[in-house]
Amino acid sequence: MFTSPQTVGQALIGQNYIPSETICTVLYLAEHLGKPVLAEGPAGVGKTELAKVWAAASGRRLIRLQCYEGLDETKALYEWEYAKQMLYTQLLRDKLGEIMAGAVTLREAADRIAAEEEVFFSERFLLPRPLLAALTSPEPVVLLIDEIDRADAEFEAFLLEVLSDFQVSVPELGTIRARHQPMVVLTSNNTRELSEALKRRCLYLFLDYPTPEAELRIVRLKVPDLAPELARQAVDLVQQLRRLDLKKHPSISETLDWARALVMLNADALDDETLEKTITVLLKHESDIARARRQLQRRGSTGLPPMPPTRRN
Repeated sequence: MFTSPQTVGQALIGQNYIPSETICTVLYLAEHLGKPVLAEGPAGVGKTELAKVWAAASGRRLIRLQCYEGLDETKALYEWEYAKQMLYTQLLRDKLGEIMAGAVTLREAADRIAAEEEVFFSERFLLPRPLLAALTSPEPVVLLIDEIDRADAEFEAFLLEVLSDFQVSVPELGTIRARHQPMVVLTSNNTRELSEALKRRCLYLFLDYPTPEAELRIVRLKVPDLAPELARQAVDLVQQLRRLDLKKHPSISETLDWARALVMLNADALDDETLEKTITVLLKHESDIARARRQLQRRGSTGLPPMPPTRRN
């Protein structure tokens, strides 16, 4: 258990993750209050990575549930191993004579068969999916519910029971309560509005693209072989690209991919040829690439033209 937000920050830095003071405070409070964390923000700002490094920093196993349209509770919770049940059905058929031996009445024979039915709906045939695996884990875990905004509202409503009482109901087995309450991280890319009921149960954390200084620290930490001046030029260019009206802005992971590409190409400066060859590492839509190239041509040399800072409400 972390003793302060500062110790959370030190643990995350130890996992090569550079956190803000807000991140450290929210994770510290989540640990001590036993509350889930809802991390919202643009795609590619490190929400999923935060859950991974939190698990590593706290010595917990990470269990991940990837959300998608059409996800329901049976796919997220558990399923029965029907093939294994069928095998046991065959074994029961072979043992049927022994089971029925000595039965005097039809009722007695039926009762003996019914007693065997409970075997087929026991935990030995239960295949846990991420939610049930997190609740029944013999040791504490971090449960990552990734991109909850992609799931339907019905599934979101089902999660309320899990996040409120950390228990689930399996009709054949009854209520299963968590052995250890998992630390939960939900991520959202804001593709739809989440319910107020879900938000009430969580500590809220908004992750945005990093400042130039923070992104430069990340690049230097993750790609130490990139020359310091080239790293600064690369970050400056990415920051300016994010101010353009693009379909998809470069994420932090794409900044790192680009930095690694520059190292592999032995680049020593962001000249026009290097930018032309590597711009697709950062931008993934033809319209975005064309817009960036127009900006580069206007300047007539490397880098994008200066732009005013983006206003944030």
